[in-house]
Amino acid sequence: MPDVGPQPTSVPGAVPTGAQRQYRGPPPGSLPIICWQLSLNREYTKDEYDACYAICKTCVQHTKVNYNPRDSDTFRLMMTLMLPLLMMRHRRIPRMKWKDECTVNGKRWIEQAQDGMSAERFMHSMIGYHSMFEGSLCSMIMVQGVKHRVVNIGIGTKQVQVEPKGTSVSAYIESQAHKLTPLEMGIINQDSDDATRLRRFCMILALKQAYVKAIGHANGFDYARLEFNVPEEVAMGDSYPLTGWEFRIWKTRLAVARRDQIVHEEYECVCAFFRGTTNSKFIFYDSPDDLNKWVQFINIDQMVKVIPKLTA
Repeated sequence: MPDVGPQPTSVPGAVPTGAQRQYRGPPPGSLPIICWQLSLNREYTKDEYDACYAICKTCVQHTKVNYNPRDSDTFRLMMTLMLPLLMMRHRRIPRMKWKDECTVNGKRWIEQAQDGMSAERFMHSMIGYHSMFEGSLCSMIMVQGVKHRVVNIGIGTKQVQVEPKGTSVSAYIESQAHKLTPLEMGIINQDSDDATRLRRFCMILALKQAYVKAIGHANGFDYARLEFNVPEEVAMGDSYPLTGWEFRIWKTRLAVARRDQIVHEEYECVCAFFRGTTNSKFIFYDSPDDLNKWVQFINIDQMVKVIPKLTA
């Protein structure tokens, strides 16, 4: 079972599914979640790489980046590491006024300088976050509150594509069957349309990834221990209900310049956050208006433009 306190044994109640799904946001006053997603929408230049490397070397002590301008993964990593810097810049908190901390499970949180805050306000000023990158998408999810609550957050993204390129959808899903339960395989294969099956598979993988990151589990976690019955909106771990969790599910679509072509990419995205309620909740964001209330989208140009201000 996840190390997030006692897990109630009651099964989450039935909620609307399919076409009946409606946007159901968190109650007012609860810990608000904010997500940043950065599109690597074009190739980077050597000068941009060097500027990002200098910022990470100066401001990000917890992760060492190997300098290699030809390695695009190091550039993706640096852009991801810079997202907390950008977030704190937007909150108008100088870099010298906050520290990036880590729990024994590898969960990161930001502690601001107390600077006249009352003890209670300071206790609720901690920012838990998780960041990652995949393909052309760099993501960070954050929430502010008491440390022991806000660190239980994670994001998962899965690009909707087969691997390796040219593999059939059926062969690809079968190759990943060890990460799925029989029930999940049945849900994925309910439809004969390859595009639908692939999206369902990627959504389930993103759900598992977000949950595992939220609990701070090390790499190598057996995904088959988790089961996400998305149509019924039920989550299980080791055959027990995963109660108290909020799962936010959405799609991100990118248009990426690759030399002289525009390549369209799609990602299934999930935020997992432990709220400690008596059941778990799945929130599907199908409307751009609802999504834009808490997800902020930027690109390489917008990040590069603010680099000189990130150390201030």
